[in-house]
Amino acid sequence: MHDFRRNDYDVTNAVQVSSTAAVAAAVRELFLHAWPDESFDRVARAFEDFDLLFTGRMPGYHGVDTVYHDRQHSLDMTLAAMRLMVGYERTATPAMRLGPERAMMALVTALFHDSGYIREFDDREHLNGAEFTLYHVTRSARFLARYLPVVGMDHWAPIATRIVHFTGYEMQPSQIQLADRRDRKLGHLLGTADLIAQMADRCYLEKCRDRLYPEFVLGGIAAVADDTGALRVRYSSGVDLLRQTPQFVLETRIRRLEGEFEHAYRHVEVLFDGRNPYLEAIDRNLAYLDRVLRTERWPMLRRNPPLFTARDNDLPQVRGLMLDRLKNLWA
Repeated sequence: MHDFRRNDYDVTNAVQVSSTAAVAAAVRELFLHAWPDESFDRVARAFEDFDLLFTGRMPGYHGVDTVYHDRQHSLDMTLAAMRLMVGYERTATPAMRLGPERAMMALVTALFHDSGYIREFDDREHLNGAEFTLYHVTRSARFLARYLPVVGMDHWAPIATRIVHFTGYEMQPSQIQLADRRDRKLGHLLGTADLIAQMADRCYLEKCRDRLYPEFVLGGIAAVADDTGALRVRYSSGVDLLRQTPQFVLETRIRRLEGEFEHAYRHVEVLFDGRNPYLEAIDRNLAYLDRVLRTERWPMLRRNPPLFTARDNDLPQVRGLMLDRLKNLWA
């Protein structure tokens, strides 16, 4: 047993969230505990296809090259989503229970919620998936519409392509049209899983500074030229992004996790005797960041998390693209 949490393990330090097989096994165990008479085959197939897509072995796709939204993030989020769904199912009234079919659809949606970052072979315009940042969820919805028939879930496509938008900012939750209250609840669970898995990552701070900032530059979020040609800078560096992270987490907790998503994070506590290991990990990250910001001792952020993209050289390539983009913007 490890005394400290490993960089590519979940909040319990028990599941290697960089391993598709390990997460598939953990999710399968949870699923069959909740619905013991159901087949897991369609979700198992989705895990296999997820691995093909993200590692660059699915025909027509380059594989994931975004260094923050890598394979580990999607797997970590999917495990969190399964835990939230199982916890919710144990306390929901019979009329509001999700049931196995809806849960399977949500798991497939979770696995591919960031598929919109992945470039296709016939794309000659984009050099990195981070360039899709501002509309990647819409692209993920398109991928899901194409993929769900592959696993016999084509009838769920109208729901999946809507609830995936709870994981992004392209649509306000109030704008997402869903007739069934259970589907809206699923959206809350998926949106919550996406946020808490990221912020509870053991290397969240280093990843924000070194990986999310380059994605924000390439995606047109960190700095953008307005209609007059003047440069509007939101984040001037990875360190500046970290300085704004406490406020981002606070606003995310109040507006999204507690407000729009109706405290859905509480559902995981059923599985952990009333504890919430995700919120505990987030609080530890914020407490450590507070120490760094107060002392300005940036070498305290010294973790070097492994990267799980399709190619070994994606990080230096992304940094090079980021520098080129910044030079062009300043020019």
